[in-house]
Formats: sequence, C-alpha cells, structure tokens
Amino acid sequence: MTTNLMGMDRTALIEFFQSIGEPPFRAIQVLKWIHQQGVIDFDQMTNLSKSLRERLKSVCTITVPECMTKQLATDGTTKWLLDVGVGNGIEAVLIPETTRNTVCISSQVGCSLNCTFCSTGKQGFNRDLTAAEIIGQLWHVVHTGDKQVTNVVMMGMGEPLLNFEPVLAALRLMRDDCAYGLSKRKVTVSTSGLVPKIQVLRESVDVALAISLHAPNNELRDVLVPLNKKYPIEELLTACKAYVGDDPRLHVTIEYVMLAGINDSVTHARQLITILQGLRSKVNLIPFNPFPNTEYQCSDRETIERFQHKLMQAGLIATIRKTRGQDIAAACGQLAGLVKDKTKRSLYLQRKMIPITLNTESKLN
Repeated sequence: MTTNLMGMDRTALIEFFQSIGEPPFRAIQVLKWIHQQGVIDFDQMTNLSKSLRERLKSVCTITVPECMTKQLATDGTTKWLLDVGVGNGIEAVLIPETTRNTVCISSQVGCSLNCTFCSTGKQGFNRDLTAAEIIGQLWHVVHTGDKQVTNVVMMGMGEPLLNFEPVLAALRLMRDDCAYGLSKRKVTVSTSGLVPKIQVLRESVDVALAISLHAPNNELRDVLVPLNKKYPIEELLTACKAYVGDDPRLHVTIEYVMLAGINDSVTHARQLITILQGLRSKVNLIPFNPFPNTEYQCSDRETIERFQHKLMQAGLIATIRKTRGQDIAAACGQLAGLVKDKTKRSLYLQRKMIPITLNTESKLN
C-alpha cells in the first residue's frame, strides 16, 4: 500500500521525506502544492526534479475523496457529498455570509453517539475518517468552490474527539501557514462532551472549542445526549473552564438546539444561566431543523427570542443561529450522508472505553 500524503501535517511530511533521503524543505514544497495550490499530480510540481517526481509516484500518492454530488441551496449554501468507499458518503457544507465563509467538516462516517435530535446519529455508524478524508473535505471546498474560506467548524458528521489523531492532523494542516493558514479563532472543534480529550486537545493544537450541550440539567441531557451518562454536565463544564484557563481572550461556544416543549422554557433558561456561571462562554441558540421520522419540533420564534432575552438579561452573550441550507438538508443536525453499516456503535464505543447506553427511549413527549 502506498503512502497518501494528503493527510500528513508538516511534521509527518518532513519525517516521510527524510525517510526517503530527501531534505525537510521538500516537505514544505509539497505541502504548499497540495493545500495552497490544489495540485495533487506530482508531474505538475515543477520545483521538484523530474527524478524526484518519478520516485514519489512509485512510493506515495495524493488522494482525496471523490465528489459524488454537489448541491447549491437557494441561500447560497453548498453541500458536497464525498465518496469514502464501500457505499459510504460524507458531507461537507460551505455557508457563505457577508463577512465570512464557513466550512462545516465531518470527522466520521455516521456517528456512534446517537443524540436523539440529530439526523446523523439516526443513520448509524460505520468508521472513523482518515486524516486525508477529513482535510480532503476542506481541499474540495477551497479548490473546487468559488468562495474564499475564512472559517472551519468541526461540526459535521461524527464526534471529532472520538477520532482524535486524524482530526488533530487535519487541524494542524488547517492552522499551518504553508497549508490553509487559518488563525486559531477561525477553527472550531465541537464536541458532545468527551471530557478526557478536551484538555488533550488544548495541549495539542490551538483552536476554539464548542460544546454541544442542548440541556441545562443532567436528567434531560441524559436523554438528548446519551454521552452525558458517562460525562455529566458538572465534569464537562469543569473541563471547559480548564480549556479557557485564565486567558480573557478565550471563550467556549455553548450550542443549544431549541426543541419545542423539551428544553425551551424560562425554567430551562434559568438553569442554563446558573450552570454557566464562572465560564467565559457564548451561547448559540440553534432552531431545530427537522428530518424524517423525528419526534421533535422546533420552538417557535417568540419562544426562542424569550429564551435569548433571559440569558442576555443575566449578562450572557446569546445569539440565534440563522438556519442555512435547509432546502438541501445541509442545516445543523441534518447531515446524514450515506452510511452503509449501522451495526458497529457498541463495539466501537467499547474499544474507545466509553460504556454508555445507546438506545435510550425518549420519555419527553
């Protein structure tokens, strides 16, 4: 099997070139060709000698997932469905706005955590993505799209911190000035609350953190986000406080999907205010985006605005996320892709040593 250079960060590329007797600067040249110029054909890398190009073709490759479909929503949102083999497809989304263009990246084929309000979780789980498949999504958007990317969020299919090393390699490429050169405040990792990995992330790469919270108490979050049974809210928020530390420039984004009659009352708002005390945070209220056979409905606008007002009265920063790409199922919580194997959740989580109950029945309706 040949080595795929697409998912290698700077350190890994330098080690690869040294292993074949080439100086480290060759790694920087190839890094720029792949990620800045979008070139994946060695013959087009004109500052490499012909003999080196021929050698590289014999020992390695540069491979990105093939684009199966590309859809454009009426609001300008674009969704790529990318082939990752054996009948599986992952989705990446570009969300254009006036002052920024954000790419939402997937980290797994499906998701193992089975959050009850998320279409991705309902599709089942197949496998982790490789670093090449993760950064390959950004490569497609940058080099086949028509807009300059300013922000990346790891909020697509999957739980990023369950696929830590490949995600870390991709994040380093996003931040590398010889690759995509995004600043630390322009790259965000969203987690459902894998507490042990949060501080490891902080120590490994400088990126922003978002928490998929969605409930202000453990009883409700146990149902909405089953991972909470392993890592309850108190442990999660303690980890968040450690993540931002004493740096006043850092904050954690709290993602909170608005579910009618479930988590959107004034009492829930007060509970959220209480648990966020002492954490530098920004709350992002997300109108629920429906998908087939869901048991939930979105809170009405008046309820969402009342919830926001309560948070702001208490001094919290609270915004309401604008729903984008809904007509092509590209909105938050709607990404489903193509997930062939739906039988591996329990085995995968046992291997990751996360003993949680997966098939929790909602008792909230």
